[in-house]
Amino acid sequence: MKHVTPTEVTSEARVKGPTRRALAKLQTRNKVLAAARKLFSEHGYEGATIRDIAAAAGMSTGAVFANFTDKSDLFRDIMVSDLTKLNGEIREAVGRARGVEDAILKVFATGYAFYRTQMPLARAAFSVSWAPEDGELFHKMEPLAEVQQIILEQLTLGVERGELSQEAEVKLRAQMLWEAYLANYRHAIYGGWTPEALQARARDQIRVILAGARRG
Repeated sequence: MKHVTPTEVTSEARVKGPTRRALAKLQTRNKVLAAARKLFSEHGYEGATIRDIAAAAGMSTGAVFANFTDKSDLFRDIMVSDLTKLNGEIREAVGRARGVEDAILKVFATGYAFYRTQMPLARAAFSVSWAPEDGELFHKMEPLAEVQQIILEQLTLGVERGELSQEAEVKLRAQMLWEAYLANYRHAIYGGWTPEALQARARDQIRVILAGARRG
């Protein structure tokens, strides 16, 4: 009879992959997320209740709470997933940029294009960001901070390449660009602006904000 070592048992368990119970839990979680995404888009953050989300997913509220602490936890999960994907697209876009101004424009344009078909969800995100209780947690999401970091990185590279002056105050300008980027979403959400209109506005904003930072 062959002796099986603990290492071999562990390796075999790894090969088998996740258990049926783990897969079932993952499927439940994904169903809840899909239902929540739909209802947040249709009814906004405040209008979508845990009870409604559970019903749309075809399960009990208990099943929802078994996977998420509360509604804000559920919404953050959706936003983190989306923003993580968006950040990957932004980094890919800025990698093709021709200079600092083009790089920042690509950050703006990629974000607007990403949410073009998801403006109702973006509206829900803004409502959360303004809420007294959940707003602070929303703004502290790591993927959201990464977008700001990408803008700062591009300005820093602009200084290193000699496009911007050493006195460009990149942190302050990065913050100004970030605020302009967010503000433009309001025009899309509430004013019906197209990505093309947003991009034209962004081009002007970027030009003005960077004007005093360029090397003479």
